[in-house]
Amino acid sequence: MKAAGAVLSLVIVLSFLSRFYRLAEPPHVCWDETHFGKMASYYINRTFFFDVHPPLGKMLIGLAGHVTGYNGSFSFLKPGQSYGGHAYVGMRGFCALLGSCLPPLVFLIVLQLGWSVAVALLACLLVLLDTGCITLSQYILLDPILMFFIMGAVLSMVRFQSCSSRPFSAPWWLWLAVTGVNLAGAMGVKFVGLFVILLVGVHTARDLWGLLGDLSLTLDVILRHVAARVLCLILLPLALYALMFLVHFSVLHKSGPGDGFFSSAFQSRLMGNNLHNASMPEHLAYGSVVTLKNVRTASGYLHSHWHLYPEGVGARQQQVTTYSHKDDNNLWIVKRHDAEYGNRGAEAPLEFVHHGDIIRLEHKATGRNLHSHQREAPLTKKHLQVTTYGTNGTGDSNDFWRIEVTGGRNTVKVLRSQIRLLHLSTGCVLGSSGKTLPKWGWEQGEVTCSPYLRENPNTLWNVEDHENGRLPNISVSILKPSFLEALVESHIVMLRANSGLKPKEHEVTSKPWHWPINYQGLRFSGVNATDFRIYLLGNPVIWWLNLGGLALYAVLAFCAAVSLRRGFSLPSQVKGVFTLLLDSGGLLMSGWLLHYVPFFFMGRVLYYHHYFPAMLFSSMLTAVTLSSFLQLCSAVLCPSHQRAVIAAGMSLLAGSLLYSFYLFHPLAYGMVGSLADDADSPMAGLRWMDSWDF
Repeated sequence: MKAAGAVLSLVIVLSFLSRFYRLAEPPHVCWDETHFGKMASYYINRTFFFDVHPPLGKMLIGLAGHVTGYNGSFSFLKPGQSYGGHAYVGMRGFCALLGSCLPPLVFLIVLQLGWSVAVALLACLLVLLDTGCITLSQYILLDPILMFFIMGAVLSMVRFQSCSSRPFSAPWWLWLAVTGVNLAGAMGVKFVGLFVILLVGVHTARDLWGLLGDLSLTLDVILRHVAARVLCLILLPLALYALMFLVHFSVLHKSGPGDGFFSSAFQSRLMGNNLHNASMPEHLAYGSVVTLKNVRTASGYLHSHWHLYPEGVGARQQQVTTYSHKDDNNLWIVKRHDAEYGNRGAEAPLEFVHHGDIIRLEHKATGRNLHSHQREAPLTKKHLQVTTYGTNGTGDSNDFWRIEVTGGRNTVKVLRSQIRLLHLSTGCVLGSSGKTLPKWGWEQGEVTCSPYLRENPNTLWNVEDHENGRLPNISVSILKPSFLEALVESHIVMLRANSGLKPKEHEVTSKPWHWPINYQGLRFSGVNATDFRIYLLGNPVIWWLNLGGLALYAVLAFCAAVSLRRGFSLPSQVKGVFTLLLDSGGLLMSGWLLHYVPFFFMGRVLYYHHYFPAMLFSSMLTAVTLSSFLQLCSAVLCPSHQRAVIAAGMSLLAGSLLYSFYLFHPLAYGMVGSLADDADSPMAGLRWMDSWDF
């Protein structure tokens, strides 16, 4: 234990030195700092924003900035923007602090899995000396926070397992609860935290299955085991996860750039939003003047203007679009399809709009009716064109729409009800395609009539503004969503936006098969020889060693499984190595697979840095696999020679890792001067793959 403690202390010191070295360089915005630094500013200023990830990581970065003197005034406009006199180092320092914990956590995990201090140190060096891990740890990013909670969850799970001989003791409860806390933390930073939840879930199910087969345990004891795990691994993480969003909503109470991603009812919660503390009639009636907002994420209001569709684009009638800003051209008058009834105005009896009613929508500014016909939409194939048509509310039967209220409601409630408008003549449904019209459409959103009637956010609308002098107004505050409703809506919006992420222009993306082979990195800072250049790329010696370790583990695990299953006569040392390799290596291989394979099935844009949680598992697996291989190869030797061979092999590996770090460390700590293609560059001769762009 003394040796382990001394090595761990050394590891901690080296981790902090490697992650905090030149932390303030470069003194300008690097890569995704433009996003997460800006979001930290929003928290400090209490301004509501939207992001595709849960809030914990960004809240912690904002808290770190606030504590270290950052006042939230920097704009974080784009990479390369100078920080000037703003206090940015505290936020980088917080990320570096958690990144510095990764090598010690890896060391402790491997040690706790039953391997020697030397093996744990080798696993630690694979993370400590990786230039990619260093780079990700030194900037205002979510990745070091995510990986900290993932490794924390794995360590606490393994520590809990070591207490299995003392069930329901204080350490047993402690490590079970800490596992739940770390699971909530991982999920609270990014949705990919779900992968470590699956890992712990599979391990827990296997553990409970083993307990069920232990006939010395009563059913009552087994039920207590199940209840303890449900409490600490399901209910506790859920409660903490919900608490994160409660804090998130409480802190971000001012209107900001994220308003438009959410429903009108959600926006009424935000100070400064035009719906905050507003008053309007609660239920929609004929004669009301309304705005209709599309439910689709970041869509806009149903809009029209005097401009016509150009020649060759359907019928040359008045354009209908979606527009993301408040405007008088968003106003529509709700009328019955019966023209005579609608022209009676104030003499007509007050009547509410119900599910199934046939209505007309007259554009208030131009007096033309919302209209569709058998002409193709401007951009979306097989969809029909939507226009406004007629004069002073008079048109034809193509102006008739049947209103459908979702959720089984009969009347239309402002802000809360979601409605669909089905065109009576053609049977299509009014929707926003999400496409942007050319300049003739003022680059506003395309509105179409879709023949596909399946309900989706593109074809759902809600009434946001509502004026009707014949109805009493109510305070919109009573229509605000509850915390649970806001929580559910936030996740719907995040998941939709996440799945729809597309690469920006000139952005470097990658495919999952690129990652294990270290095919391509990411430029964090600088391009030219005069720039301070940072390039996110894993240490190639480490990454290719990990790739070989995965293949070697598959071979050794197969041999071990067959040998043990068939009951071959094996020396006790070999049998022990095989057993430990299958148990601990199986856990690490499962972690790698769960954090890597799902990316092959994702439709969203992917980046190189998504692989780093999987890389941590593969590094630990490489260490235990190479150690097993050395032990098996030396098993035929006498004990003294065995120790010498293993020590020599470990020393050679450690020396290779240190030398490779010496060669490639400028990638993480900064390059100035000649590019790698020049003979006088410190990186000359190290561009081993043409796809490496440094």
